[in-house]
Amino acid sequence: MTLTAARPATATSRRPARARRRRTPLTWVRGGGLGTVLFLLPMLAVFGLFSWRPIGQAVVMSFQQTNLVSAPVFVGLDNYKAVLGDPQLWNAAGNTLWFAVLALLLGYPIPLIAAVLMSEVRRAKGLYSALAYLPVVIPPVVAVLLWKFFYDASPNGVFNTVLGAVGISPAPWLQSASTAMFSLVAEATWAAAGATIIIYLAALTSVPPEQYEAAEIDGASVWGKVWHVTLPHLRGVLLITFILQIVGTAQVFLEPFLFTGGGPARSTTTILLLVYNYAFADSLGGDYGAATALSVLLALVLGLFSAVYFRLTRSWSKS
Repeated sequence: MTLTAARPATATSRRPARARRRRTPLTWVRGGGLGTVLFLLPMLAVFGLFSWRPIGQAVVMSFQQTNLVSAPVFVGLDNYKAVLGDPQLWNAAGNTLWFAVLALLLGYPIPLIAAVLMSEVRRAKGLYSALAYLPVVIPPVVAVLLWKFFYDASPNGVFNTVLGAVGISPAPWLQSASTAMFSLVAEATWAAAGATIIIYLAALTSVPPEQYEAAEIDGASVWGKVWHVTLPHLRGVLLITFILQIVGTAQVFLEPFLFTGGGPARSTTTILLLVYNYAFADSLGGDYGAATALSVLLALVLGLFSAVYFRLTRSWSKS
């Protein structure tokens, strides 16, 4: 029996590749495209009616002088010029930036630290998760009013009673310009940290346990394991929660509105509170054009910041 060497494949002996089919409207329909559009139409209609339509109306209103009662008058860029020339805007922008910085310093690391500690708990982990998420369940208005009661500046106030027990004099929590913003940030951090903790706990389940074991064999400390194992796996989640917190703190309204009304001495007046003052400072005849113009400016700034942020962190988040 003789063995013959297999002939090498040549270009002529290869089977010609199947030509890619050209997509036509008929093939798109047969592939289920029409059904996909039909299923999307209700969602697109609801989203357009309750989201994009109000946004479009707000943009149009920003170029008008209107009190929502009489006929609107087109004024061009006058509303934007009035808003940008208002000294209150830069005070409100500075207060909003200060609130965002304090919220990042306090509210960004605390949920991560709490999630890491809770992930190391061997028993009753579900109980700790429920307790951490409990502030999120409380209605925001109720939470603010509850903390406002705690912030009573008298010696009999809840927090001042605790300070008095350790020999510290009562603090004017909301009555002083030097402490009011810190008081607002403390409540906001307490109210919002639970949701972020749950996100981090879910992300921590994706960290391979063998990497922690390898780090322990190499003699890594707790901080070393967190720095070299935990944080690299949470990089994408940390980037998302960072931008969400920036956008959320830039739109803070409830805390300054219910706690201080923007005081004392306008030290807690934020941009959204200024929008509210433009629109509802008077019972009738509010300057809705200026209010919507400031809202549009805030949306543009946040949109530009988000685009630049995602552009700069795109490669780092995937590495």
